[in-house]
Amino acid sequence: MQNSEIMTLPVTVLRGMVAFPHNKVTFDAGRDVTINAVEAAMGKDKMIFLSPQINPEINEISKDSCSETGVIGKIIQIMRLPGGITRVIASGYTRARIINSRMEKYIEADIAAMPDFVSDARMHGALVRELKQRYQDFFSINNRMTSERFLRILAIDDGSVLSDTIAHQVEFPLEVKQRLLEASDVNERMELLIKCLANETDLLNLRLKIEKEVKKHIDKNQREYYLREQLKVIENELGDKDGSNAEMAEYRKKISALGLSPEYSEKLNKEVDRLKKCGFASAEGGVIRSYLDTVTELPWNKKTKENLSIENAKKILDRDHFGLEKVKKNVLLNLAVRNFNARGTNILCLVGPPGVGKTSIVKSIAEALGRNYVRISLGGIHDEADIRGHRKTYIGAMSGRIMSAVAQAGSKNALILLDEIDKVGTDYRGDPSAALLEVLDSEQNFAFRDHYIELPFDLSEVMFITTANTLDTISRPLLDRMDVIEVTGYTREEKLVIAKKYLFPKALEKTGLKGKRVTIASDAVYELIDYYTRESGVRNLERLLIKILSETAMLYLSEGKSTLKITKKLVHEFLGRRRYSFETKNSGDEVGLARGLAWTAVGGETLSVEVNVMKGTGKIELTGKLGDVMKESAMAAISFLRSAAERYGIADFYKTKDIHIHVPEGAVPKDGPSAGITMASAAFSALTGKKVRCDIAMTGEITLRGRVLPIGGLKEKSLAAHRAGINNIVIPYDNKKDLEDIPENIRAEMKFIPVKTMDEVLAAVIAK
Repeated sequence: MQNSEIMTLPVTVLRGMVAFPHNKVTFDAGRDVTINAVEAAMGKDKMIFLSPQINPEINEISKDSCSETGVIGKIIQIMRLPGGITRVIASGYTRARIINSRMEKYIEADIAAMPDFVSDARMHGALVRELKQRYQDFFSINNRMTSERFLRILAIDDGSVLSDTIAHQVEFPLEVKQRLLEASDVNERMELLIKCLANETDLLNLRLKIEKEVKKHIDKNQREYYLREQLKVIENELGDKDGSNAEMAEYRKKISALGLSPEYSEKLNKEVDRLKKCGFASAEGGVIRSYLDTVTELPWNKKTKENLSIENAKKILDRDHFGLEKVKKNVLLNLAVRNFNARGTNILCLVGPPGVGKTSIVKSIAEALGRNYVRISLGGIHDEADIRGHRKTYIGAMSGRIMSAVAQAGSKNALILLDEIDKVGTDYRGDPSAALLEVLDSEQNFAFRDHYIELPFDLSEVMFITTANTLDTISRPLLDRMDVIEVTGYTREEKLVIAKKYLFPKALEKTGLKGKRVTIASDAVYELIDYYTRESGVRNLERLLIKILSETAMLYLSEGKSTLKITKKLVHEFLGRRRYSFETKNSGDEVGLARGLAWTAVGGETLSVEVNVMKGTGKIELTGKLGDVMKESAMAAISFLRSAAERYGIADFYKTKDIHIHVPEGAVPKDGPSAGITMASAAFSALTGKKVRCDIAMTGEITLRGRVLPIGGLKEKSLAAHRAGINNIVIPYDNKKDLEDIPENIRAEMKFIPVKTMDEVLAAVIAK
């Protein structure tokens, strides 16, 4: 080919490689443009222009994809491979550049050759020798080349052929190879190649140095492993089969640090000896190791410094809780006794409906005393082993919840909360309540034995506090060990203060609105209390406040408000229609309709009792999904009226009249020992035709002789009557002492009528 010649050739764009003159190149043609170019070359004289792709990451080819400088080559061989791939072997002849290009099915270009030239003939020989030396240095540390290829390259004396061959053989970066291809000056090309080889040689030396250091480190580890294996053999010969001396020494050190009596220390050391004989890999060894870890982690002699300051305790209780004055006083009295005798107080049992703050009170007590706090939930426990632990011989054995809590607390004078003690169950696996008797008895728990630990542990310095929703399901022996403190519900005024002082700021923090100018009106809080929650506590009230503030956050984002006051109207908008409505007193006095009072787990409620009398044969019908106790109250009321029939002027009603006693809301189960006088009053009214006052409610149990027995939950019942607008309440005479539990503002607005007999009840409730 003449240097001045311009040829028109198909162009193949090489992706990720550079072809050089005097060397063969192999590439795969998979793209349609490349395949078409190869086929066009094969249809003529097999000549083709090999151009590197400018950006190898781009899959699509255009006439702008190829570099201007490339190599004119000739296709030697093509092979068809599976998947539509054509493998091409071509030989490069000379450098050339594109003058003009166009593209249809493939790229076709006008090509002008770029002849090599030597700018300085005197430097040429020296550069050839230097290039060979650099290549020889590179080859000496590069083990990827064969000696035959190396010697063949060193035999080349032509600087142009030598530099192109070395550039083709060595894996330089693509941009470096492209620069070498573009250099028509042979001296310039060799100078660039010498620098590149020197750089690659330095990089290879550095890599070899790093590999040598890594190998040295690996050899060191192998040496240590070999020495350890030798040590094991020596220890085996000396009798220490598993090399466990260090572990045994560590266990003995921990046992010594526990400060146990010689008897118990000796027992634990025997376990260490057993572990040594069992070996590391045995199953029994794992059991013993778990046992020793559990025992040595217990705080046998660790204590925290206790703060028995009554002033500090009062300050913390007042800070965290509003109201509950009687509860706080009982707690402080208990703490006062602990100043003189820590073991002279009973176990506190906080009893009350959900959400009134029982658990949070215990947390405050722990903070006031400076004791570590741990909570154990007893709800649903049926297995005695949950309290006393499993024996070590069982698979998966572990210590009971009591010892686990002590270990978690990290001190032997922790405060442990036994939550929901009223929900402990009993089945064939034992009675957890019976196991708790020893735990909660200060005369016994100084040597509590957990089945797993086996050694006696002193629980007398642990302060146990329990919580429950009701006392009915707690076993009597267990209840006898506890000092019961009733945590009753809050009045609506107390809930208002709690909501504004505690719950609303807490809800602002949870929703991320703390610091924003968000306030809430008192009437909005009252709306939530009266018509959206029905509870003694404030748990649902807190949930609703968080929900309202979540809606408020939406308003901030959607409308861009900077300040917002939550009003009664916004409560309706955010929460929808009211969920509850309170019964109010009847508009007038009625025959056969009396208003009773009931206690529920979420507070007090009013309860209407309706009685109809019809001609019949003395049948008694009870409806309204009544429990056994209420059914017995109804029968006792009827029996009393029969016994006093002549005195009340209702003789022989049990022969000629049928009586139907109904308590509305039949889908709601109702039970309890406080509806006797209400049923008797409603039945008396229906039998005599005399009306029952609509402005009065009553609570109390009746006996067959007409005596009125005391009831519980007077505070909650009084609050329910007050909400319903009823200000007169008939109560058993023996409940007069409970009036001081009722908030003073409620007590001032209501009239309480203590009664001893049914005659006094009828005198008070029957309209004149």
